[in-house]
Amino acid sequence: MASQEVAAAKVASIFIYPIKSCRGISVSEAPLASTVVRATGMDLLKIPLAEPSTIADGVSIWEWAGGALDEGNEASEWFSRFLGKPSRLVRFNEASETRPVYSDPVRSYKIKFNDMYPFLLASQGSLDALNDRLEEPIPMNRFRPNILVEGCEPFSEDLWKEISINSLTFYAGELCYRCKIPSINQETAVAGSEPTETLRKFRSDKVLCPDKKPQGRVYFGKMLVCKDSLTQWKSKKIQVGDPVYIRELLPSYNDAAA
Repeated sequence: MASQEVAAAKVASIFIYPIKSCRGISVSEAPLASTVVRATGMDLLKIPLAEPSTIADGVSIWEWAGGALDEGNEASEWFSRFLGKPSRLVRFNEASETRPVYSDPVRSYKIKFNDMYPFLLASQGSLDALNDRLEEPIPMNRFRPNILVEGCEPFSEDLWKEISINSLTFYAGELCYRCKIPSINQETAVAGSEPTETLRKFRSDKVLCPDKKPQGRVYFGKMLVCKDSLTQWKSKKIQVGDPVYIRELLPSYNDAAA
């Protein structure tokens, strides 16, 4: 009898982030749906999926700058009123702009307004291992993953090079080096020194990659791209409970970190 393939983990939660740096939404699967924005004390803002025609110039994120599609005055007024300063809501313009991934071996993949990669994966085991070192445990929302998995050893996802979930293949980009966002309470917006200080003790580039010149980075989570085309994404879904299969591992942390 042929041996049955054993999953390395399973999908525990899925999170989507309709607007960069705003609250994540937990879903059981991720189909296409209407885009809606809510905030306390504000009327419901509905953003149509139809592509806007107005272009906003001078939009920038990290090393990229270009034009974007402006979602209009109603959205602008809504965000300006809520945030207390002039704001515009823009959408990435795929027709005229490109923003490539710069890391080997996935530099041919394109991204939009996400920081560096389309997907961020983290494991519950890794969070548990971190919380064991913290005086006050923190929730996973500090790290803002898209895919949370469980059932694997802490930080084993670091060396996953290729995985499959529900017939979709994901390639590893690199370990996610963290900015100040994990140190900000996602419910109160209050910033602190943790978990960055604790991560620095055992998850820094100096610790994980001693053969490389340290850059002062700390790591938590794994950035991914999806091998399959957008057309295939629309016909397939990742669901909570899906098994995660490892297809290939990286040989070392030097290969995993940027």
